Amino acid sequence: MRIVEAARITDAVARLCVEANRKLPGDVRDGVRAALQRESWPAARNTLEKLIANFELAEERRLPICQDTGMACVFLKIGREVHIRGDIEAAVNEGVRQGYREGFLRCSVVADPLNRVNTGDNTPAMLYLDFVEGDLISVTVAPKGFGSENMGRIAMLSPSEGAEGVIDFVTRTVEAAGPNPCPPVVVGVGLGGVFDKAALLAKKALLRPLGRRHPDPYYGELEAEMEKRINALGIGPQGFGGAVTALAVMVETMPTHIAGLPCAVNLNCHAARHAEEHI
Repeated sequence: MRIVEAARITDAVARLCVEANRKLPGDVRDGVRAALQRESWPAARNTLEKLIANFELAEERRLPICQDTGMACVFLKIGREVHIRGDIEAAVNEGVRQGYREGFLRCSVVADPLNRVNTGDNTPAMLYLDFVEGDLISVTVAPKGFGSENMGRIAMLSPSEGAEGVIDFVTRTVEAAGPNPCPPVVVGVGLGGVFDKAALLAKKALLRPLGRRHPDPYYGELEAEMEKRINALGIGPQGFGGAVTALAVMVETMPTHIAGLPCAVNLNCHAARHAEEHI
């Protein structure tokens, strides 16, 4: 049994909050650059060039990619051979507190959804725990801006609607979102489970590297078809029209009830921010 002090999680979360907000993952940068090569519409090309210049300057000058530095979504994969000494939730929140303060990142969290008083330190984090084999802890921080988060949707489809029903719901969700989530978007789709599990699957799907299809060829083909239909909408970068509305569509699934087909969509803007570290 390996013992890890909770303070190490705090340190990792603080670093990752800053890194994720200043530097896009390589696969996302490559995806935006590849989108530029696919565009012929001048407005779309000009927009993508500006998006690329923005994330390059952010990394160079160590500044946030976007003014909405998001709610901190923190994913911990904890090895079963690890014992964490201390309070995990408190350690994560302290990491967010430190990271957002030291990185001069905007604090956007309100303590109550209706009274709307800012907590002042971007806590609490949205914390997700998974237990895996081994003696390591994987820490992923994904700051979630609400231009894209507000466009998420869930539907409790009938099993009879099948794959075509899923494709239609996902496509209509992106179409209704229009320019609001700052396209080109990354589309996370969760299928199965129950109401809340489908939404979590959709959010986790956004962490998969762009360009990596689902390992099951059936779902890989489903991703490709949804990507094709979404890009045919012509919404384009920032809604100015063009060939690329979605950089990628990624599906995650789990078992569900015989009477249901839960389907959730979670969107990321072109700045699909996340950073990972292992302890």
